[in-house]
Order: sequence, then C-alpha cells, then structure tokens
Amino acid sequence: MAHRHTEEFKREAVRIALTSGLSRKQVASDLGIGFSTLSKWIQNSKPADLPPSADIDLARENDRLRKENRLLMEERDILKKATVFFANQSK
Repeated sequence: MAHRHTEEFKREAVRIALTSGLSRKQVASDLGIGFSTLSKWIQNSKPADLPPSADIDLARENDRLRKENRLLMEERDILKKATVFFANQSK
C-alpha cells in the first residue's frame, strides 16, 4: 500500500533537499522516503515551490562556514592541549 504525502510535505522535502547541504540520498533517508521519489518531486516542482537562488547560496555558505568553524575549534583544542603538555615538560 502506497503512502500518500501531502503537498506541503513534498514542498518541504524539496526545500530541504535543495538548501540543507545534505545529499539527496541522506535527505530521502532522513524523511523516510525513497531517493527516486524525492528526485521525482524535485523534477516536478514548480519554480514557485523552489527557494530563491539567494537562499540556496546562503545555505551553502552557512554549511561551508560551519565546517570551517568546526575545523578551527578542533585546531584550537589541539593547541590548548599542546600548550599544557609543553608547559608540564619544562618544569
């Protein structure tokens, strides 16, 4: 028995797939739908259903900045540990 999804659910799935920065396979899996179903919804979506390209660009930039921020925090933590280590070595 096929599960029917509301139009609102379909529009939201398309928006998430296009703006989240996640792969379409990951979005489909997270939403509990098939990859081909999500792809079909994206292909059939109307231009009014799609987020503006500026939103997509902002989402990609946010994703890039989050990755950069995570890397910088990891580097900072390593440097803190190294500082403590070398401070203890000199005593």
